[in-house]
Amino acid sequence: MSAAAAPQPPPANPQCIGVPREIFAGEKRVATVPAVVEKLVKLGFRVSVAAGAGEAASFGDEAYRAAGAQAMPSSAIWAGADILFKVRPPTAEECEWMHAGQMLVGFIWPAQNPELMAQLAAKGLTVLAMDALPRTLSRAQKMDALTSMAGVSGYRAVVEAAHAFGRFFSGQITAAGKVPPAQVFIAGAGVAGLSAIGTAVSLGAVVRANDTRAEAADQVVSLGGTFVPVDYAEEGGGGGGYAKVMSEGFQAAQRLMYAQQAAWADIIITTALIPGKPAPRLVTAEMVQAMKPGSVIVDMAAEQGGNCELTVPGEAVVRHGVTIVGYTDLASRLAAQSSTLYANNLLRLAEELCKAKDGHAVVNMEDDAIRGLTVVYQGSISWPAPALAAAPVAKPA
Repeated sequence: MSAAAAPQPPPANPQCIGVPREIFAGEKRVATVPAVVEKLVKLGFRVSVAAGAGEAASFGDEAYRAAGAQAMPSSAIWAGADILFKVRPPTAEECEWMHAGQMLVGFIWPAQNPELMAQLAAKGLTVLAMDALPRTLSRAQKMDALTSMAGVSGYRAVVEAAHAFGRFFSGQITAAGKVPPAQVFIAGAGVAGLSAIGTAVSLGAVVRANDTRAEAADQVVSLGGTFVPVDYAEEGGGGGGYAKVMSEGFQAAQRLMYAQQAAWADIIITTALIPGKPAPRLVTAEMVQAMKPGSVIVDMAAEQGGNCELTVPGEAVVRHGVTIVGYTDLASRLAAQSSTLYANNLLRLAEELCKAKDGHAVVNMEDDAIRGLTVVYQGSISWPAPALAAAPVAKPA
């Protein structure tokens, strides 16, 4: 055999990626799946998965072993991993299980969790928050876990609405009579809202939607919905793909529009969130009372307080004859799908961290995407990242 064809030796002391079991109540997702384990191993990493970590998402220990991972007790994962892949932010107890020099990757929400950030820094960790990715970078889209989870949640919101609704979504003509299609109004046409629009349209509903961002109108129409504007001229783009807080004049006009849509709709799905702030209240108790008996509201902003005044986070309640669904675990309710998408996002991040494919992750703080993700670096809080430079404006030819 020639020297060029000789097999390469394995990398010395490859790092271990550890996947603990999620302990947050009701969380069914897992941070990696067997199909992704195989690819992480090809990058040179060792992979260890806590026994039973994937069971709730239908991924058994044997499948992980067959893909090249070790299945071991969760305590061994926390103690022995160089890099920890998680879904939910760690609890105070989980923070105590980590040690200096480890890297933690998962959802952290640094603006909402200052105490957690201080605890992670005090442990001497490097922390990459999947919710802090600069979403304006096109090359970062493959790592955008927020978009992945929002798409799943928007789909599931329609499924929950259909479950709570007492009729078909699609219009039908039967021997027993004519059934009109369901009338659905979706507040917010970001990733979650667009996913909900597409799903509701595919089920045969008549769909209307609104968003404060002007560019959303074409997207709504392209999916088969009707865009409902607010009769007030103000642009609502807040940068980074999010909406901004609108003026009092706009909000008054918006409330009037929402009252009209509430009286029309059988189903309302709300998705409005503004980073670092409580969810804006869009649907008042009076609007709920004006809805038809048997109507449904699915409040996707429930975890941040809710877009509906009567939402109870984590529960489905009936108020004024309207079912208001405030579940905070919509992505977890499609655990196999959301785990697979999230695992792929983490894989793409691992590829960026390990370009040499030698089983060693390198946090390059000169890389805008990696810098944005890195909220704690070697025990020092590094969040928020510096603002990205504006893209150059092309000169006319």
